[in-house]
Amino acid sequence: MIRKLLASVVVVAGVMGAGVASADETDVNVLYAGSLVNLMERSVGPAFEKETGLHFKGYAAGSNKIANEIKGGLRRGDVFISASPKVNTTLMGEANGNRVTWYVNFAESPLLIGYNPKSRFANDFRTKQWDQVLREPGLRIGRTDPKLDPKGAFTVELMTKAAEQYHQPDLVEKTLGAPENPAQVLPEETLVGRLQSGQLDAGFFYSTETSDLKIPSIHPAPELKIKASYTLTILNDAPNSAGAARFVNFLLSAEGRKLLADHGVDVVRPGVTGNAQSIPASVQAVIDAAQQ
Repeated sequence: MIRKLLASVVVVAGVMGAGVASADETDVNVLYAGSLVNLMERSVGPAFEKETGLHFKGYAAGSNKIANEIKGGLRRGDVFISASPKVNTTLMGEANGNRVTWYVNFAESPLLIGYNPKSRFANDFRTKQWDQVLREPGLRIGRTDPKLDPKGAFTVELMTKAAEQYHQPDLVEKTLGAPENPAQVLPEETLVGRLQSGQLDAGFFYSTETSDLKIPSIHPAPELKIKASYTLTILNDAPNSAGAARFVNFLLSAEGRKLLADHGVDVVRPGVTGNAQSIPASVQAVIDAAQQ
């Protein structure tokens, strides 16, 4: 009986050890803003795997949601890509568990209003002022939770600015309702699919989403321009820090930056925030090259 028990323990330990070794050696877990799901899963991930032989494992959700899960110990990853620099600060410092020490701004994407070309409101979007169309009865609008996703917060900010610019104090209420209106607020990773399937007439999206998926879109006036600022970092407790560095190197390389541009993302000169001394040497070298 004891021999059987010991044998079972050895087998279980061997399986667990093999799993850990496999994950450490080949898996790179990338936690990223849901607006990048098409880019990451269909382009960057496969290209990274082909280039390095490592396995890309992506998890998409609202940036704040991911940060909360990291902070709460509910999710671990190697790389964190956010749609807002502010999200990183919630993971920095001793009070926040020192999950993040530094981050790099690497791309931007303006917030737009996308609509379903088969919607009965499609022609209105093409011929009328966008804020007027958003107030039409029966229009089904989709947006993300402002507490869980920067895009949701940017949506409220955009409409608040528009209300001031157009002297329409009730514009936010008439278009969005309450900040967490359950009739509109949806998980970021499902928003595009709901629009494409006809469940929504319109929604708030970044240019990378509308460009990538050929979604017709409205560009608000220049004075209302609000944009995502994508950042990336290697989490301090990354199970595969070496693989994480290789992923960051790939994304910031000429090939990675071309993939970003091909998917409608505005590539910017990388800028570092936080303790630059903590950045792996190979990553710093790629950042330096991209800054030239």
